[in-house]
Amino acid sequence: MSDTPPIRLTRDAKRLVTLGQALARSGSRLEDVYWEDQLSALITKMLGSKKSRTLESVLDFLVNNDPGVYEIVVELAETCSESLSLNRHDVDYDVLLVSAPIVAWTRYRLPAGTLTPAQQQGLQAALAELIAAEGAKVCMLPGLVTFDQMPQSFQETRQWAQRLGALAIGSSTEPCPVRDPVDTEGMLADARFAIAAIAVPRGQAIFRWQDPDISAVEVRQQALAAWTERVNQLLGNIFTGCQIEVLLPDAFYTTNREADRRIRPMALRAAVTWLQTAANIPAQDLRAAIVACGNNGAEEFRIGFSPRMSNDVIYGCVWPVLSKEEAVIDAVDSTLVDMPESIAALLKELGVAEVRRLPGVQQPEYCDDCGAPYFPNYLGEMLHPELPEETDMEPVHFH
Repeated sequence: MSDTPPIRLTRDAKRLVTLGQALARSGSRLEDVYWEDQLSALITKMLGSKKSRTLESVLDFLVNNDPGVYEIVVELAETCSESLSLNRHDVDYDVLLVSAPIVAWTRYRLPAGTLTPAQQQGLQAALAELIAAEGAKVCMLPGLVTFDQMPQSFQETRQWAQRLGALAIGSSTEPCPVRDPVDTEGMLADARFAIAAIAVPRGQAIFRWQDPDISAVEVRQQALAAWTERVNQLLGNIFTGCQIEVLLPDAFYTTNREADRRIRPMALRAAVTWLQTAANIPAQDLRAAIVACGNNGAEEFRIGFSPRMSNDVIYGCVWPVLSKEEAVIDAVDSTLVDMPESIAALLKELGVAEVRRLPGVQQPEYCDDCGAPYFPNYLGEMLHPELPEETDMEPVHFH
């Protein structure tokens, strides 16, 4: 592997690669800090160019050519986009973009993210009272958002942090742009996010648990319990008919990944439950096939459900891979995650009679007409899911 980035990268992109390689080879914390400062300054410059794809181009290059440096650069890209400094009346503020996920699954339909003004104000007050450090300034988006409404680039994340941060400290009244929600009909498990910026004078604590004289672990647990109770009080009527899990508000990317992680088993549970009620197929009359899919190794696992005496795929779930460890298939080392085995164990726990792990990594196929992913049947064939004709597609709408 060459340390020299290819000619097609821009000058700033090549410098970013070079700085990342220098940090990867650093032998001390003092040198780490030096290279991190250089990288952060360059990444921040890139984030200021809203239409630039330089940062994404570098990451696309590194993920295939130098995964170790990719991990370094993507972590700093997340940090620089979700946190920044703002100034008002000669006071410098540290601003952090915060995400508060509510993960839900249902046999019916998931709710939209619309909040009344009273609910939005109640959530923002709860965030200030229970989560943010005392005296912090907080500004929250007016509604709950879905994954599809989230920023699709680091530049967009940076814009959310800037806009909400400026609203929090009162330096601007310009609203934060949010995409219109997409139709989520048919989704049985998903997340809804309260998004906010927390601003504090530079160097001060962001969260309640940042106190050297207390146990941060205990205070985080107490904060989660209090936040969960308040969310249920304020939003319980929105999630009628749903099983929900409230996650502790924290930095934007960290909590979003955790929400992704929590949704995966919920999606399987919801699928098995829904097929029993809507398609009238008991769990013991279902079988499932699991296959790894991806263009560069295992990027996701696809689970296809079939009736026990058929090779037709009637439903499918995508289980995204969220770490290098999870991408390992057929793990021999017991210290590694064997994700297909974990998925199979969960399906058997849910009562699915037969579960088959398919070998190798398949190309991620999609329907040319509707864009739906294909899922494996028990023979390993990738098929478009087709529900039985007698399936009740109009479950009760609680919301």
